Amino acid sequence: MPSQAYPAFKPCPCGSRQPYAACCQPRLSGERPAETPEALMRSRYTAYVLRDAAYLQATWHPRTRPAHLQLAEVRWLGLHVRRAAGNTVSFTARYQEGRNRHELRERSTFVQEEGRWFYLDGVEG
Repeated sequence: MPSQAYPAFKPCPCGSRQPYAACCQPRLSGERPAETPEALMRSRYTAYVLRDAAYLQATWHPRTRPAHLQLAEVRWLGLHVRRAAGNTVSFTARYQEGRNRHELRERSTFVQEEGRWFYLDGVEG
């Protein structure tokens, strides 16, 4: 369960410019699975923002999923999807840890099983 509520009418944290209720909220609540790798990546970013470890675990492929997930105490500042093609999504996520700002640049790989997308792994870049 997320550690904080997010207002349904506010813009979604994933940067889609849609209200949270029309974007990632149905995915995080389990009402609607992500239709594409990009949609799953955006919902996972939102889960990091909201500190929803259960959603992150549930959408991580069992082959590569960690047994326990310790979420860092950071403030997520924004997401930019650089490229989404096939089963990969390249993105930059900005965050702040203490007074220091950082960027996470990753190329994530996703797999689809039984109609559902899962995060498999990611490499920096």
